[in-house]
Amino acid sequence: MGVLINRTGVVDIILVGDRQSILIPDLSRYRISPGRLKGLRFIHTHLDDSGLSMEDITDLLILRLDMIVVVCVSSDGHPGKTYLGTLSPQPGTKREIQTFPDPGGLPRNPLTIIHEIEQEMSRHIRGLATEGVIRALLVDLKTSPKSGTEESMNELAELARTAGILVTDTVIQQRTKPDPRYLVGLGKLKEIVIMALDSGAEMLVFNRELSPSQLRAIADTTELKVIDRTMLILDIFAQHAKSSGGKIQVELAQLRYLLPRLVGKGTALSRLAGGIGTRGPGETKLEVERRRTRQRIATLKKSLNRMKEERKTRRKRRRQKALPVVSIVGYTNVGKSTLLNTLTRSDEIAENMLFATLDPVSRRLTTSGGTACILTDTVGLIQDLPPELMRAFSATFEEMNDADLVLHLADCSHEDLENQIATVNDILGSLGLDEIPRLLVLNKGDLVDPETLSNIERRFSTFSIIATDPGSMEPLLTTIWERLEIAVKNARAD
Repeated sequence: MGVLINRTGVVDIILVGDRQSILIPDLSRYRISPGRLKGLRFIHTHLDDSGLSMEDITDLLILRLDMIVVVCVSSDGHPGKTYLGTLSPQPGTKREIQTFPDPGGLPRNPLTIIHEIEQEMSRHIRGLATEGVIRALLVDLKTSPKSGTEESMNELAELARTAGILVTDTVIQQRTKPDPRYLVGLGKLKEIVIMALDSGAEMLVFNRELSPSQLRAIADTTELKVIDRTMLILDIFAQHAKSSGGKIQVELAQLRYLLPRLVGKGTALSRLAGGIGTRGPGETKLEVERRRTRQRIATLKKSLNRMKEERKTRRKRRRQKALPVVSIVGYTNVGKSTLLNTLTRSDEIAENMLFATLDPVSRRLTTSGGTACILTDTVGLIQDLPPELMRAFSATFEEMNDADLVLHLADCSHEDLENQIATVNDILGSLGLDEIPRLLVLNKGDLVDPETLSNIERRFSTFSIIATDPGSMEPLLTTIWERLEIAVKNARAD
């Protein structure tokens, strides 16, 4: 037998189990926050003198119960030895267990103990907290020794930084295959919750796309906000979208992603809502919102189609002026906007963060001899770019279809250079841009020692520049005009 008692001393729930255990029901309506306990005491019986079981201790830690009391029942049915388990307010210690000869030895005022624990937890959290910053644990699953998980997690950490998240720790579990319910194993998930409790993390960020059922199961089990890599990228796009076109594309991508996740009880969705992962369209409320979401998607698609037509008209005008077009593409944060600013003496936003540019920016580039072209900056690419973003930003990617030359800029100082180049090439191929002449140029050559830089240049048969240094632009400009001349001649021949 067992009971769950609230802070006022009222029995909220009566539980009946078997000889082995008692199943605690869903307690998601009892919300918790960093530095606070659940507000429920769990008192139950054991039919032997086994004390707190591992299941009891797990419930105490995961559910953040005010306390757990186990009353051992003697063979003649009388209450006997009694155990009291609480979370420990001392750093590095997860729990405290006290033993009493019978229930009469329990503290007369449990609220005093509970308040002391919460005060110490709050002091600990305040010492860790940074005002206005969300603290999160990063989680990933490694199914192969050669999966490149560490590099991918470094990128996820950079994405989190861009989104304004403070990463408290990272967890990588190695399994032969993902757990269908929790992605990671349930035991590992419980460890993650305890780590979050210790570090004051209020969010879990998974480095994989979670299915709707996984999202709900993890959120219900951990009672933490849960988002995946796709939601994190969508959130960054929502933060950086400035133009009406950019905002439409981001909101459309978010709604398409959230629509299949608006099912069930909504507890998982409520935990991921209100900020990270849902900037843009805002919070949603299940069935009514599903209908409204579909209607909003239809409206946004119409707006997106109008935007496509407007872009097509602008590109047609450029063609009529017979100006060749050069599209700068590359992995996010390689310096595309900086290069555009340097070459055209403009002042577009160029920040040291991922996805600082969302909307395509076109500027005229003219030589001293009067030769001109249109230089276009595009949205940065990234590994595993969410399909929703690829679909929503199709109007943006169409800008590259009319390019006479694709300038692929790569960061030669990045440790994962080869993979970044391959990722961009794969995405360009998926967009049907293989037929457009392509020029690979290495940026940030000043961050690499000369010998290493020379080896990289030979390896990729190209040259390097420093996007912030106009003096390093001469080889690039010469090559651009040479390639454009060849491209224009071939186009005329066709």
